[in-house]
Order: sequence, then C-alpha cells, then structure tokens
Amino acid sequence: MKTLYIVRHAKSSWDDPHLDDFERPLSGRGKKNAPEMGQRLYKMGVAPDLIISSSANRAYATAQKIAKEINYNKEDIVKKKDLYLASIGTSISIIRQVDNNHNSIMIFGHNPGWTDLSNYLTDAYIDNVPTCGVVAIQFDIDQWTEVDKEKGKLMFFEYPKK
Repeated sequence: MKTLYIVRHAKSSWDDPHLDDFERPLSGRGKKNAPEMGQRLYKMGVAPDLIISSSANRAYATAQKIAKEINYNKEDIVKKKDLYLASIGTSISIIRQVDNNHNSIMIFGHNPGWTDLSNYLTDAYIDNVPTCGVVAIQFDIDQWTEVDKEKGKLMFFEYPKK
C-alpha cells in the first residue's frame, strides 16, 4: 500500500503586484491556515515518509509550516521546481520516481494541477482543491511506478473552512 497526500499551498499574498508569481509569499491568512491544517493532520495521524514541495515561495513556506506541526524535519523537504504549476503528467512522473522504501508521501503544489491530479488518480470528483486543501489517496500497489489513472482510493479531503 502507498499513500499520497496532495497539498495545495496556503493563501498567498498579492500585496506587491510587481512581484513575480513564483516569489509570492503567504498572506496573513495563509500563515494562519497552514499550521492549523498541520495540527489537524497530526491529530489524524498523518506522518509522511517523504515531503516534496514545489520550490515556489508560497508552496515551500506551506510545506515548512505543515512539516513543523506533523513533526517532519523541515530540512528533509525535497524541493522540485518542476512542481510549480505542474501538469498531471509531470506530477505523476515525479511521484513515480519516489523510492519504494517510502510508503507515504506528501506533495505541495498548485492549482489547477492539484485538482486535476486528484480527479485523475481517483474515481471521486473534487470541484476545487482550495488553498491549503489536502487530498489523501491510498493506492493498493507496491511500487510508485504503478500510480496511474483511477488506481487510487480517496481517503479524505480536508481544507481550512471544512
């Protein structure tokens, strides 16, 4: 069994309209929501073996805040620039490259890709993964290379306003 947690970055700030999208930081609400979601995940027993994050500022900041709450060493977060606005194909390629010693992984990134990926991997339909939303998918597989369309089962879908 393998478990994938798909996490959309927390709310970002638009205070500086000249700032490149990749560099946008978390907003005040995002800085509040990320630790709250981390605490919720901790209470649910979520403890990924590996965290991979888009290297965009808002995604990586979200990953760090959630990692702290679930007792994951922030220094062990793997940053991947390819997860920035990644397509389904790119996201699956990154997932399939994960070492099979890791039975659960958490990936941090962006919409619309995260909503599309969640719907692609399960037969459940999610209209939109909101900021700081978490989609948990379980796969009855032994290797990450087996992750594919509708092979996953939706375990839960959590988000700050739920």
